[in-house]
Amino acid sequence: MTTTQELQGTLSDLESEGVEQISAALRQLLADVFALYVKTKNFHWHMSGKHFRDYHLLLDEHATQIFAMTDDIAERGRKIGATTLHSISDIARHQRLKDNNAEFVAALDMLAELRADNQELTRILRQTHEICDRHNDVATASMIEVWIDETERRTWFLAETLREA
Repeated sequence: MTTTQELQGTLSDLESEGVEQISAALRQLLADVFALYVKTKNFHWHMSGKHFRDYHLLLDEHATQIFAMTDDIAERGRKIGATTLHSISDIARHQRLKDNNAEFVAALDMLAELRADNQELTRILRQTHEICDRHNDVATASMIEVWIDETERRTWFLAETLREA
């Protein structure tokens, strides 16, 4: 059986401690991104009210962008010689963002919750970036910088939408 340490020598020049810390952070990040994706789709599917069309389309656009992050996060962990999430229960074990299983959530409450979740995801991305910086993982840090910008944009759109409501 090949260990992370053995794989690391062939996949990355990062030290084993760096691979362990970065991959652990990426697993949690991936779980959070999946949780945010599902919540965004949940709210997209259950949206109602006089601004239905606009909110429905906004959340669909956001969900597409969030889902696009998942493969990059998982593959980055693999590229540095680690494993990634394996199942729904693995996601649940690692996620920090909270689910919303309420039968009904008002449209503006949905948007406010997603705004807060995107703000939290930005904080998580910055923390992950700091771990990458400590271990000189420039490639992962560069990817995270793009995700921070995208997440801040989603937060901005949600905040501005709520301002006009």
